Amino acid sequence: MTDIINPASILSTENADAGWQPDPAHPRRRPPWIKVRAPHGEVFENLQSLMRSKQLHTVCEEAQCPNIGECWGRGTATFLMMGDTCTRSCGFCDIKTGRPSPLDWAEPNRVAEAVRAMNLRHVVITSVNRDERADGGAPIFAMVIRRIRQLQPGCSIEVLIPDFKGNEAALRIVMDAQPEILNHNVETVPRLFKKVQPQDHYEWALATLGNAKKMDPLVLTKSGIMLGLGETFDEVVEVMRDLASCGVDILTLGQYLQPSKSHLAIDRYYTPHEFDRLKEIGMELGFKWVEAGPLVRSSYKADQQVRELSKLNYIRVHEAQPAE
Repeated sequence: MTDIINPASILSTENADAGWQPDPAHPRRRPPWIKVRAPHGEVFENLQSLMRSKQLHTVCEEAQCPNIGECWGRGTATFLMMGDTCTRSCGFCDIKTGRPSPLDWAEPNRVAEAVRAMNLRHVVITSVNRDERADGGAPIFAMVIRRIRQLQPGCSIEVLIPDFKGNEAALRIVMDAQPEILNHNVETVPRLFKKVQPQDHYEWALATLGNAKKMDPLVLTKSGIMLGLGETFDEVVEVMRDLASCGVDILTLGQYLQPSKSHLAIDRYYTPHEFDRLKEIGMELGFKWVEAGPLVRSSYKADQQVRELSKLNYIRVHEAQPAE
């Protein structure tokens, strides 16, 4: 998921109670498990200063991701590229909509330099939608992948890409750069697509994931679903089946949290028990990795996924080692 949530909504995951029931008078009151502690400390502040000095943005900060402290501490970060203005207007997202500025072709180098300065072990690259371009900005993804490989050898790379309107040529540009993980989040169930992400199409999402696997069978493909927008449990399982049939390797499932009152309202909160059940179903469907929980976001534990599952990463690491 795109991870756009409001920091005021996040407090601590302690004392999660699967038996919690919402108050009928306040159906959207947050349950006790929707809480995390705000990130702080010298490491966090130093990394934050580095981002500002290079005029870069991370989804970790922009979305006030609940896992930012843990991920940055593990040497993982998610960079948001191609500006701060999106050409689409999804009802869950806090990024502004409009006509974006021209692409900054020096941005991939600045991101790669930041990856080296942060000494990251794993990096996630995502972007706004750039529908004003036929290629959707795909060359920027390819450029940053290749530059990171040059400046920070051994750092694994995940790209969380737009659907490029189903454009296979644009997808091929990204795939030719060989990221370890190709991620595109389906976000919600087909019935809610026009409400949740009106300019997107379910078919584009499935085509992006299926075509990526066909273009490079070694790449790990990944997708995510937000829960709590009005879908049924059975609808979620049906989307999971569709993703499994496209050969998706990794699935993330997390609770939708409303960025502001002007965004889509939360229909309900899934309990930790329901997330556990969805994880069980996902593994039964054949996913290699399922990360499911109230505060799970797209890049949560992504470094572990690469180390344990990626054949591409294994090949690169061993090719880089001197022969005995």
